Amino acid sequence: MTTLSRPESMIVPKAAATGIPVLSRSREAAPNARRPRAGAVYAFGRFVIGPLARLLYRPRVIGRRNVPKTGAVILASNHLSFIDSVVIPVVAPRRIQFLAKSHYFEGRGVSGWVSRTFFTAIGAVGVRRGAGRDAQDALEISKGILESGNAFALYPEGTRSRDGRLYRGRTGVAWLALTTGAPVVPVGLIGTERLQPVGSKLPAFAKVTVAFGTPIDVSTFGPASSGKARRQATDAIMAEIQRLSGQTEAGVYNEAPAEEPAA
Repeated sequence: MTTLSRPESMIVPKAAATGIPVLSRSREAAPNARRPRAGAVYAFGRFVIGPLARLLYRPRVIGRRNVPKTGAVILASNHLSFIDSVVIPVVAPRRIQFLAKSHYFEGRGVSGWVSRTFFTAIGAVGVRRGAGRDAQDALEISKGILESGNAFALYPEGTRSRDGRLYRGRTGVAWLALTTGAPVVPVGLIGTERLQPVGSKLPAFAKVTVAFGTPIDVSTFGPASSGKARRQATDAIMAEIQRLSGQTEAGVYNEAPAEEPAA
C-alpha cells in the first residue's frame, strides 16, 4: 500500500457480516483444513437466525433505506458491546461483511465447530490482529471486500466504549472510503450495552435502536494520500455517528485495557 507510509490503525468489528468462502486469512492455517460451507451457513444465519432474533428482541430500526441495495458501501458504527457485531447484520437490509479475530475460526472439537459456524453465519471473515504485516493484511482484505462490490462494516473507534462515550475515530475508515470510492453509511447503535453488558455471555432483553444515516461521499475531502483529508473525513463520519447515537464525545482515542485486546 503506497498511499500511506504508516496508516493509522483501522479497527473493525469483533464480528460482523459476510459469507465468503475463505473464513480465515491466517497465514498459519492449514491450506487443506476442512471448513464449513460459508454460503449455506450464512444463508441459514440470514434467513433463520436473523428473523428469529428480530422476533424475540424487536429492535427499532431507523433509516434502513439509507443502505444502498447494491454496490460497495462502508457501514461505520459506534461500538458499545460484543453483540453489536450480531445486531448490525441482523437488521441490515443486505449481506454485510466484516473482520473478526482469527481465533474464532481456529478452535477444535465441538466448541470450535460452534464458534466457526456462528461467526460464519453472521458473515465474519477471520484475520489475525496485530501491527505490521497483520495490519497490512487486514487493510488489504477490507479493500478487497469493497472492490468486489460488497458491504463492509467496521468500528472507527476501535475497541468498544466502556463508559458509553463516543471516542475519536481512527482514519482507516476514511482511507478505505477514499481509496475505493465507497460511500460511508454512519450507524448509531443505542442500548446494545444493556442487551449484552461487558462480561456477560448471553444477551438479555433490552430495547435496542439501530439508526442508519444518510450515505456520506468523502471524496470531497481530498485524496487518500492526504493525512488532512483522512482526518477531516473521519471526523465528519464520527460527527454523524454522534448525531445518530446521541453519545457524549470523549475527544480522545479509546484504548483497550491490557487484559482485553481491541476488537
